[in-house]
Amino acid sequence: SLTVPLMSAMGSTRQPVLALLLMLAALVIVTGYTSINAIVKAELFPTNVRALGVGLPYALTVAIFGGSSEYFALWLKEAGHEQVFFYYVAGCVLVSLVLGIALALLLDRPFFGRGVVRTMLITPFLIMPVASALLWKTSMLNPTYGLVDAVLGPIGLGGIDWVGQYPMTSVLIALVWRWTPFMMLIVLAGLQSQPRDVLEAAKVDGATAWQAFRYLTLPFLRRYIQLAGLLGSIYVVNTFDEIFMLTQGGPGIATTNLPYYLYQRVFQGFDVGQAAALGVVVVILTIIVATFALRAIFTAVSGREVSE
Repeated sequence: SLTVPLMSAMGSTRQPVLALLLMLAALVIVTGYTSINAIVKAELFPTNVRALGVGLPYALTVAIFGGSSEYFALWLKEAGHEQVFFYYVAGCVLVSLVLGIALALLLDRPFFGRGVVRTMLITPFLIMPVASALLWKTSMLNPTYGLVDAVLGPIGLGGIDWVGQYPMTSVLIALVWRWTPFMMLIVLAGLQSQPRDVLEAAKVDGATAWQAFRYLTLPFLRRYIQLAGLLGSIYVVNTFDEIFMLTQGGPGIATTNLPYYLYQRVFQGFDVGQAAALGVVVVILTIIVATFALRAIFTAVSGREVSE
């Protein structure tokens, strides 16, 4: 009679271990092949070996012991990019999330023309990133005929070269404009799934709009906000188009993030080994961030289901 519970208990304990082993195997395969392929193509071997395209058996030993130099050099070169990474992720995601929540609260209320307004607010997210960046560079932030200059000119703030004088701010403005509709859609989906009888009961009990939002709506939107922040962080970390079109990573490395630095190492510095190491680091960091964020989301969802 104890056989079935014992087998089920053993299966439940083996599942996390099996999942961890599968993830570890996938990570080893991806990082191992990338490092070996980079070393083969980085002129660490004779020309006849590199001409084979792979040469994996010959490169395995050197990849294990010699590939670490690429990561050590990458660590030395990446000393100035942490601040840029923080500005992009924290600045863009936080501002987009706050604006998305505000717009979602606005669209959750019935008013005339709500469908048209919702469609117009979603439009920036549907535009191609390259076209969006080019629009901001030529039509909005241009110091001579840009729309921002036309609006700020009458109050004495015209003629500002936003891209040249404030490159990070210019890139963040373009990113926030593109990612705010994405945050708005996720939060709006959560608002429309919230039970209305709870809000009506709070209104009958004398709760103000702020109290209802703080104690009822905001806790209900927690998992939606976490999901929006997680997906937004992953997408913003991989930003390339706006940086390429607006600032080219400059001045210096003021707006250079990891994907654009990878592009520079490959297509401008022709350092394939360094770029491969950078790609592996980006994948590992993304997996770490996604793992912790998903764990927090699943914990919140499971706790809510248990309480219900």
